[in-house]
Amino acid sequence: MYHGWKFDTAGTCVDMPNEPPESNFKHKIHLTAYPTAEKAGIVWAYMGPAEKQPPVPDLEWMRAPEGYCWVSKTFQDSNYLQGLEGGLDTSHSSFLHRRLSKEGLANPRARSTHPRLEVLTTDYGYTYGSIRYLKDDDKNYVRVYQYVMPFYQIRAGDMNPKGRSYQGHVWVPIDDETTMVYNYQCNKDAPLPYERWQQQEHSSGRGVEDYVPGTFKLKANRGNDWFLDREVEKNELFVGIRGVNTQDMALQETMGAIFDRTREHLGTADTAVIFARRLLRQAVKDVQEGRDPLGSHGEGSDVRPAEMILPTDAAWYEAIKHELVARF
Repeated sequence: MYHGWKFDTAGTCVDMPNEPPESNFKHKIHLTAYPTAEKAGIVWAYMGPAEKQPPVPDLEWMRAPEGYCWVSKTFQDSNYLQGLEGGLDTSHSSFLHRRLSKEGLANPRARSTHPRLEVLTTDYGYTYGSIRYLKDDDKNYVRVYQYVMPFYQIRAGDMNPKGRSYQGHVWVPIDDETTMVYNYQCNKDAPLPYERWQQQEHSSGRGVEDYVPGTFKLKANRGNDWFLDREVEKNELFVGIRGVNTQDMALQETMGAIFDRTREHLGTADTAVIFARRLLRQAVKDVQEGRDPLGSHGEGSDVRPAEMILPTDAAWYEAIKHELVARF
């Protein structure tokens, strides 16, 4: 730009107007360039070796019919793994996201606070069932999550009275200490009007009005304690911060930029987190030794999450597996 040089999308210099016309200098100049593709309203970039380039990501929500799926983007002031592990953890929803209203306390995740986790490894990462016994009903509430390597979480929302849907996040590292989080919602049976999606986004803390204008940073942040309100904590929410997304951000960002995991005490409720770490460590080892890491060839493109109330003697995976297959 400084001297009028022009480059094509492959990084090749195609014009060098400050050099003599007969000069071949431009043929010696090449920029680093990364191939990109636009899909689902997102620009995807591949930054690895050319000979290892995988197919463009193709999860179901990325190919949903127009109007069925919407995506937002949020800056997070912490390492990506803190967001990913929070998204794969299910037991925190019994506490951090608990609403103190009658409706909120009737939620299965508020009624049963110590889920049994069962993780089934796959060729894309894993699928896991969170099984909560509902004593009053003598039934199990089963919520099935999908983890698609390396940073996709897909979770169910079938019991939402406003319509069957699923949601999830993609945690993309900006650098070691900051992250860009892509948040998607995909309806299963009907289009999702933009206005209704924005209402849901605002209730989560990331509607259009919740961002600092011109940025992907939220108005609720570390500098204002994420708008923590003790009266709200006393009368409305287990944690006095409005918005599920804002609650997650607050807990993950207050861990610090990179949490010292040598200070942890992992229990049975952390089974999904433990499995994710094992998969990621193995992926690092695979890359170091020249192998393709798990999920690098488009695996996981045909899976969905789901949730159901099941009899206690039902084998959850067999009972729910027909709902775990993509329809789009």
